[in-house]
Amino acid sequence: MGILLYLGVGLLAGLFAGLFGLGGGVVLIPLLVYLFEMSQKEAQGTSLMALIPPVGILAAWQYVQGGHVTIKDHLPLALWIALGLLLGGFFGGKLVTFIKPVLLRQLFGALVVFVGLRMILRP
Repeated sequence: MGILLYLGVGLLAGLFAGLFGLGGGVVLIPLLVYLFEMSQKEAQGTSLMALIPPVGILAAWQYVQGGHVTIKDHLPLALWIALGLLLGGFFGGKLVTFIKPVLLRQLFGALVVFVGLRMILRP
């Protein structure tokens, strides 16, 4: 049953990733914290491990097929962003070891609320 629950959580996060371009931070991490009682750091690390394979490739291909992005115009931008993600992930992973778990959870929650309110209230 545990494997099916993990698979279901991954499916839900993948669905949100395909629909909204998000999944790990906004869906997967809270589910790992609350359903599986992981610490914030365990949930974030597990989410990052799950995202190591090219999980977004099929969703991205659907956006290409739908004409929303083009390989010519958007792939170079995505590769530069990926390089930034690589470097930022390295330094963020180093930095997180110095942050207390409660503060990390609070910062994460505040970020999600801030971004959500900004998107809702933006004209």
